[in-house]
Amino acid sequence: MTKVKTILVSQPEPKTENSPFHMLASKQKVKVDFRPFIHVEGVSGSDVRKEKINPADHNAIIFTSKNAVDHFFRICEEMRIAVSNDLKYYCISEAIAYYLQKYVVYRKRKIYYGNGTIKDLIPMLKKNKGENFFLPSSDILKPEIPNTLEENKIQFTRAILYHTVASDLSDLADVYYDILVFFSPEGIRSLMKNFPDFKQNNTRIAAFGTSTARAVEQEGLRLDIPAPTPEAPSMTKAIEEYIKQVNK
Repeated sequence: MTKVKTILVSQPEPKTENSPFHMLASKQKVKVDFRPFIHVEGVSGSDVRKEKINPADHNAIIFTSKNAVDHFFRICEEMRIAVSNDLKYYCISEAIAYYLQKYVVYRKRKIYYGNGTIKDLIPMLKKNKGENFFLPSSDILKPEIPNTLEENKIQFTRAILYHTVASDLSDLADVYYDILVFFSPEGIRSLMKNFPDFKQNNTRIAAFGTSTARAVEQEGLRLDIPAPTPEAPSMTKAIEEYIKQVNK
């Protein structure tokens, strides 16, 4: 394989200069660009009404992402729903819980959070089985989330408040990168939607997570840099180790 000089990460550029990818670029003397391959588009309040779903009918909410937080409060505003001060918030992670500060006075609300998986929330949800749970989400949701809730007999209403769609990448048609980095199956699908005649050739593909790796294979592409692995728990570590091998 040819040496690695350029990398394209299919995500927005981190706001901090000391992010892992910026540090990788500096340490390995490679050029790292960022470009989101997917973005979200909100569902309108009128479309939510057509589904006969009313967030106000629920007294507890389960948040699995920051996007879900943003679009829940957007929909409430569009539908002119006053968010009750008594609403209980169950967040899949601490980061999402703290993100709620963008919309509510954190210390005055009943907010609970797990360690990053829906299973972490189950004990807390079971203690409050009498609640009417609301689950705002994208059209793309990890099956384990609703499945886990159903297996534990948690009554909930799922509402699709936004869609995950492929971004327009036509300006990249004649641009070559040595490594393309993906973090979701949707990113892979966006690549193929934008460039249906994509030929991998010497382009290396890095993929984080088993579902992303599976999407690479399903599209008939070659996965060169998988992560996480026991030796490389992060995407940047996996890429760094790969660069060390080919840039000798």
